[in-house]
Amino acid sequence: MKHIPRKRFGQNFLTDRAVIDAIVDAIHPLPGQTVVEIGPGLMALTQPLVERLGKLSVIELDRDLAVRLRTHPQLDVVESDVLKVDFRALAQRLGVDKLRVAGNLPYNISSPILFHLLDQVDVVEDQHFMLQKEVIDRMVAAPATSDYGRLTVMLQWRYAMENVLFVPPKSFDPPPKVDSAVVRMVPRAEPAQLDAKLLEDLVRVAFSQRRKILRNTLGKWLEEKGYSGNFDLQRRAEEVPVAEYEQAAASLSAASKVA
Repeated sequence: MKHIPRKRFGQNFLTDRAVIDAIVDAIHPLPGQTVVEIGPGLMALTQPLVERLGKLSVIELDRDLAVRLRTHPQLDVVESDVLKVDFRALAQRLGVDKLRVAGNLPYNISSPILFHLLDQVDVVEDQHFMLQKEVIDRMVAAPATSDYGRLTVMLQWRYAMENVLFVPPKSFDPPPKVDSAVVRMVPRAEPAQLDAKLLEDLVRVAFSQRRKILRNTLGKWLEEKGYSGNFDLQRRAEEVPVAEYEQAAASLSAASKVA
């Protein structure tokens, strides 16, 4: 029976064989590696991945699709909302320290998924995701560009990222109304040591009025936090490199521990 894509799950199934091959090549799965695929759907990526790996874990919310997936002898099926999956527990169950994670993420909840994995990045070796191109443009953006924002800073603090492949709407069934792309995310070996919640708050305040000079927004917030470092507030939020946000958050984190 043909599976009808469900809008509430954000289902757009990849059908372009050339694109599928290019994504699998970008992931470069090797026999015996532990890979987890989010949203396997109709197994467009799943089958070529499992052929190279030997076995594969998949996370699928759609009950009907999960039933089909369980008939595949080489798949370990986790029927769940990915936002409820404990990746540390999954790694432990699979007997590994690190997981390779991949998938065509539902575009309507892509940012929550990225932040859910950010909280568990210690058990991630790398991530390859297909997302809305606009989101990936924001993820890999450079300072002083319109795409540079909160998502950029939070993810670049923890990952080295690369836009590896453009995917047009015609590669899907049904075709989405937006362009897509594939991003490679590799956790940084030595990220800045800081309180993630503090960095998140700092960046949220900085970009709350991105057209204004930071003196009018972040300046007051830093003063309230007792920040004593050097931070040029005569700039807009998008003009500040990720490293400077990290430095400010690290300084505040260290000061809060002393206090």
